Amino acid sequence: MLLSAERLTKTYGMRVLLDQVCFYVERGDKIGVIGLNGAGKSTLLRLLAGVEEPDEGTVRLDPNVRLEYLPQNPVFPAGRTVLEQVLLGLNEADRSLAEYEARTILNQLGVVHFNQDVSELSGGERRRVALAAVLVRPSDILILDEPTNHLDNDMVNWLEDYLKTWKGALVMVTHDRYFLERIVKRMVEVEDGRLFTYEGNYDKYLQQKAARLESEKASERKRQAILRREYQWVMQGPTARGTKSRERLERYEALKSQTGPVEKNTMELSARSSRLGKKTVELRQVGKCFGERTVLREFDCMLLRDDRIGIVGANGSGKSTLLNLIAGELLPDSGEIEVGETVRIGYFRQEVPDMDGDIRVIDYVKEIGNRIETPSGMLTASQLLEQFLFPAEVQWSPICKLSGGEKRRLYLLAVLAAAPNVLLLDEPTNDLDIQTLAVLEDYLDSFPGAVVTVSHDRYFLDRVVRRVFAVEADGRVKGYPGGYTEYLQTRRAEERSKVEKVPSPEKKPERSAPRKLKFSYKEQREFETIDADIAALEAQLAQVTAAQTAQATDYVALQELQTKQGELEAALEEKMERWVYLNDLADQIAKQ
Repeated sequence: MLLSAERLTKTYGMRVLLDQVCFYVERGDKIGVIGLNGAGKSTLLRLLAGVEEPDEGTVRLDPNVRLEYLPQNPVFPAGRTVLEQVLLGLNEADRSLAEYEARTILNQLGVVHFNQDVSELSGGERRRVALAAVLVRPSDILILDEPTNHLDNDMVNWLEDYLKTWKGALVMVTHDRYFLERIVKRMVEVEDGRLFTYEGNYDKYLQQKAARLESEKASERKRQAILRREYQWVMQGPTARGTKSRERLERYEALKSQTGPVEKNTMELSARSSRLGKKTVELRQVGKCFGERTVLREFDCMLLRDDRIGIVGANGSGKSTLLNLIAGELLPDSGEIEVGETVRIGYFRQEVPDMDGDIRVIDYVKEIGNRIETPSGMLTASQLLEQFLFPAEVQWSPICKLSGGEKRRLYLLAVLAAAPNVLLLDEPTNDLDIQTLAVLEDYLDSFPGAVVTVSHDRYFLDRVVRRVFAVEADGRVKGYPGGYTEYLQTRRAEERSKVEKVPSPEKKPERSAPRKLKFSYKEQREFETIDADIAALEAQLAQVTAAQTAQATDYVALQELQTKQGELEAALEEKMERWVYLNDLADQIAKQ
């Protein structure tokens, strides 16, 4: 056994998150941890990783086992470059072996400025650097808290393939149901301070949980039936009972004191929207640039009244920019956007807006209205909160006491309660638990207006959208019918078609004698000058890095310098690969 946790208890204030729970990790385990926001999933991972101490119980890690942990919000001190942060803590032998892999993984995760100071990174970039660090370092157990957050769709696909082939043990909290379906072999659900374990993947978990709940209900029905019979016996007069056993009376009291399974509140949302006229939102030849970079080029779109559109693309490609243009928070540089008079936009942003932590949860909702009309009738702020799984004791707590996922759920409530008829969702699945996601998906099924969503959650896109817009690197947007799986199949077919159309070089007649290797004229000249070329690129890169420090307060100049740095690093990487090829070829020529 690699890791064992015995009788763990953890409380925060009066709230018991984990109550005498046990958890084990064996070699080769792939474990998915799920549960409602605020149930204690991240707390469990912190205890297993040794980042936090339990109030009671013990966590034992085999002394020969190496463990790496990815927190939800990594914090890096200033003064280190990206590459230094990823390789931090490795000895010289491991560092030399890991550096090439580190560069490869960082490139896969869209982090190309290896010499950038980590203090300058955005929150999403910090998470990707932290993810690269745990993947690069030698380990026997990976503990990952929401590893897919802030990854684009291609990165998520790459990470899934990586973790499928990972030979060590894996414990991860994730809402990505394709990860849970395709990678994990055991599911652990955190609920009411307890852990429920299910063997198998997400599909098996759904089957086994349904069976467990049905079994609990059947046991409760049987208990109630016995209780009714015992009650009838107890209520008979003393004459009828005679001298019947005292044990039976005690059994009745014991049955009466038992509690059955608690009926869980489930989140139920009634689709609420205002009337949407014939005219919705139309974009005609819309273009948007930031400096010299074009993020959107000549984009046309007529939003249908019941549209379900998913937007995909690399990080930084312009997906959120497109939502901001539709919402009117950005103006296009070219083209025009026309919005119908009846359009009422609800915008669920990727980042939760600042909330006053001292305001009580119920007061935050009352700012929308004390009584809110829904298709099922008028609801008070308190009733609406209960529908969103905020019990009475939480409603009167200050917002600062909520977990990150609970704050996001509260923000979702505020957006939906305002009765929009066009919903813009920017990464809605980040930090939301699976139960909330399933309810949101059901809500969108009955939502009478249009939905446009940016998401890296492949399951969510397959479940909700009917067409996909892919934002390309040059700012053009290409449309695909269907959900994410259909888009991915079409895109791969397009890529195969391009490869097949490339004419293969003519086959040269075979020679009777083997042909000796030698440099071509161009290769010979390149071999002679490549060391100087690499030195020149490294000097330019150093100059650009120094210029960034000097221009730290000039945003426009800094953007240009960072773009230049990326180009130089890519050129240097290409030149280094060419250097390896030419030197290998020179060695083979010398050995002939």
